[in-house]
Amino acid sequence: MSTFDDREDAFEAKYAHDQSLRFKALARRNKALGLWAAEKLGLAGAEAEAYARSVVEADLEEAGDEDVYRKLKTDFDAKGLDVSEHRIRRTMEELLAAAIETLKKEG
Repeated sequence: MSTFDDREDAFEAKYAHDQSLRFKALARRNKALGLWAAEKLGLAGAEAEAYARSVVEADLEEAGDEDVYRKLKTDFDAKGLDVSEHRIRRTMEELLAAAIETLKKEG
């Protein structure tokens, strides 16, 4: 095998690892985001856990974060809670950064 092939294999392995890390980080972020939102919605215990799972599942609807944002905003609005777009998106960013850090420490 040539040096070029070795480099290509290494690049592909790193890309696969990075994608796996991103997927795991997003799933963790979404669960934490769901628990954060559940608290604001007045949910606790099993209801909060179920809501967090629904946020994780909402992220599978389309690429990007818009599906998750829409779910949270719709649920907050339905409860009459005034949670701004900025607050939701900032929390999403903060929780993603925390999830990435946690995964890096674990792995």
